[in-house]
Amino acid sequence: MLKRIVQACFLLLGGTLGLFLIPGLLKLASLDQIIWINNTFVTAIMGAIIFYIITFWAVDHMVNVVKWFEDRIVKAPVTDILFGSLGLIFGLIVAFLAGLAINHIEIPIVNEFVPILLTLLLGYLGFQVGFKKRDELTNLFSFTRASKKKTPGDVGDDHEQASSKRLKILDTSVIIDGRIADICRTGFLEGILVIPHFVLAELQHIADSSDALKRNRGRRGLDTLNRIQKEVNIEVQMYEGDFDDVQEVDSKLVKLAKLLNGTVVTNDFNLNKVCEIQNVSVLNINDLANAVKPVVLPGEELNVQVIKDGKEYNQGVAYLDDGTMIVVEEGRDYIGKKIDVVVTSVLQTSAGRMIFAKPKLLEKAL
Repeated sequence: MLKRIVQACFLLLGGTLGLFLIPGLLKLASLDQIIWINNTFVTAIMGAIIFYIITFWAVDHMVNVVKWFEDRIVKAPVTDILFGSLGLIFGLIVAFLAGLAINHIEIPIVNEFVPILLTLLLGYLGFQVGFKKRDELTNLFSFTRASKKKTPGDVGDDHEQASSKRLKILDTSVIIDGRIADICRTGFLEGILVIPHFVLAELQHIADSSDALKRNRGRRGLDTLNRIQKEVNIEVQMYEGDFDDVQEVDSKLVKLAKLLNGTVVTNDFNLNKVCEIQNVSVLNINDLANAVKPVVLPGEELNVQVIKDGKEYNQGVAYLDDGTMIVVEEGRDYIGKKIDVVVTSVLQTSAGRMIFAKPKLLEKAL
């Protein structure tokens, strides 16, 4: 069917060009005196026949080009097509208005070629601006629509809704970690969860890795997303856009958070610091986990089992039930044993909590 349509277009194009161009060619060849050849219908038919012959060579190439263009259009997000088309229309309108002004200048070359150049240039620029600024335009329309709904009596309600509907943008590490699903289930995390398409693509790439460890991590992340969408009573939205000028996923997340005025949810220590430097709101799951751990103060006694030696000389390492690491000074001799220790200091960072202690027996000896 597509092939027939392309052939019909070639016939119409050939007939139109034959109607306007062939009489001039006949005049150059001194054949315009032949009445039946110089007939309007004959020249149109001659042009159609010439282009029909050309279709035997060019129709397959044109069909492939049309199919390629059709695939690109079908796969492109609706917002890209919509805002790109709006930008193109706006650029053509500006070019038309500029052409009307230029037509008053009585310079033949300017009148003929400049409007064409303006149409091509402004049409292209309009499409590019509409396509690349689609996210900002979407946010602008959303903000305008929300502003129109405000009334003086419900300012407090709008502020409360805005805070509860704040966008939470998930990064790859927090999805793979899996604890985000449990946090959402408890109701401590409010608003709308945003899963960018480039994060989902990275998860899929990790899940398809040849390395078994990476493959398992990627599949666990995909399972976490399924749990959030099916089991958790929280709104989840997919962000289809991308930032072609940025390569790193972390940089894309920061840029997206600035664009949507959202909050990045992560457990990546480095991404946490980058967000803080660029004044982007960030929620670190490790900070939440550390905040709900039991408070341990210097001088308290704990009963732990030393399981391995530490990095420094004569150190031992133990763990609490919640995974907190305890570095036991002079504890290497107690590896494999349960002993009472006295807490000397506590170090807490976004990367985790670390407790330093000494054996209680050593304290008594001192």
